Formats: sequence, structure tokens, C-alpha cells
Amino acid sequence: MSGASDDPTASGHVDAHGRPADSAGQAWEGKSIPSHGFSGDGGSADEGLLAALRAVQSTPGPDAELVLMRSVATSRWLVPVVAVATEVDDSGAHAMDTRSDMAAVTLTAPDGSRALPMFTSLESLAAWDPGARPVPVRAAAAAQAAITEECHVLLVDVASAHAGVLRPSMLWALAQEREWRPSHLDPHVASAVSAAVAVEASVENHRLEAGEPSGAGVLRVVLELRPGLEAADVSAVATRIGERIATDGETRARIDALTFALETAR
Repeated sequence: MSGASDDPTASGHVDAHGRPADSAGQAWEGKSIPSHGFSGDGGSADEGLLAALRAVQSTPGPDAELVLMRSVATSRWLVPVVAVATEVDDSGAHAMDTRSDMAAVTLTAPDGSRALPMFTSLESLAAWDPGARPVPVRAAAAAQAAITEECHVLLVDVASAHAGVLRPSMLWALAQEREWRPSHLDPHVASAVSAAVAVEASVENHRLEAGEPSGAGVLRVVLELRPGLEAADVSAVATRIGERIATDGETRARIDALTFALETAR
């Protein structure tokens, strides 16, 4: 699973107790994953959504991701839940579950990052775990549940040929029900970076670009520096700018990873 350079669960929206919350300050913790009915839904995948997933896989980049995220935000998703034993009777020869609850499934990578799987169809869910119960939800509800479970990303159709990952910036955009934009094209990010750069007298100009590798959500900040700076001074400038950007949780939630490139101003 992919991660960010900062903790993506720090969106800047918290309730009075410091728990992750929506933009109104209402905590997501303790909320169930609500099904919105989706009457008449036969459990099939939306062909437009599948095409967008395949396009991102074959040609990763901001243009394909913009199309995908618009489709993701308006599609029905299936979140798997499974039975988890809450009471066990081990008085006999064999332990038996006497009570169980349904719980959302999360996956943990070797590096400790967590993911919530969600599926486009009953077929893709059954290919991963035929015993899981599908709960139909909007993408916003799935993303809010993921944040409640301290997940960093959403995994889409994990057992399929078009499996994909929705990065932390995408997760937070869905949860907050706002339009996702690549960080180098996001006006909020542009404003935050400009403010972080403005106080550095040695920076004469800057610009934002999509970093490498393509499809990883890397924001590259190109700094045009006045001539004659020592290497230690250059490093200190980049560090200070990065720290200023990181102090704003809302900005961190919109950036998956951050790199700097340096140019000498002419």
C-alpha cells in the first residue's frame, strides 16, 4: 500500500476531544456504515467506473485520476463486513462462539499502514471472500468508515485484474465530500505553499508540478533561489518550507507526498 510523507489521518477536522471529524466538527468515531438502500441494485459494477479504473492502471496520471475520482464519488460501493466473535464458550471440548457482531474488514500492510477494501460488484467481492457480507454504501460513507478505523487508503476490487488504491488525499476528499484535485492543481495547496515560501527572502520564485513517479500523488515544489547560497542554507530553506506546509492539517490531507527541486534564479 502507498503512504504519504506525513500522517494522512491528520486532516485538520477534529471534534472537541481531538477525534477525526467531518467539516462540521462531528466525530466519525462510533458511526456505523449506513446503507442508503440502493433499491433495484443488482450488485453489478458500473461499466464507466470499471473503464476509469482500467485507464488509471494502464496510463497513470492526473488526467485519468480526475476522471476516476468523479466516478468514484458518485458510484455505489460494496463494503465487506464479517462476523467477529464477542463471546466464546470454551467450557467443553471445543470452543464455541456464543455471540458475534458484524464488523468492517481492514487490511494491514507489513509497514503497519491500514486499508479498507471496497468493491464495485458482488462478483468482485466474492472473488476476494465469498463469505463476506456486502453492505452497499456511498463512497463518502466508506471513506468516513475508513478514517474511523484509522485506515490510510481505500483498496478497490483487491482480487481483480483492475485492482487499485485510492491514496490518502483521495480518501479525505471523499470523506469530506469535496472534489478531489491533484495537489499541484489544488488552489488550497497553492495558497498554502505560497504562504510557506513568502517568508523566505532567498526564494525569488516557485512553482508546483506533478512529481515522479506518475500516479503516486507526489507534489514537487520547484524553488528558484538567489545565487550564492551554501548547500546547508539551501537544505535549511527547504526544511523550513516543508515544516510550514505540514503545520496545516487540511493541506497535509491534500498532499500524498512532497519533494523539492531547486533552480538558480536568473
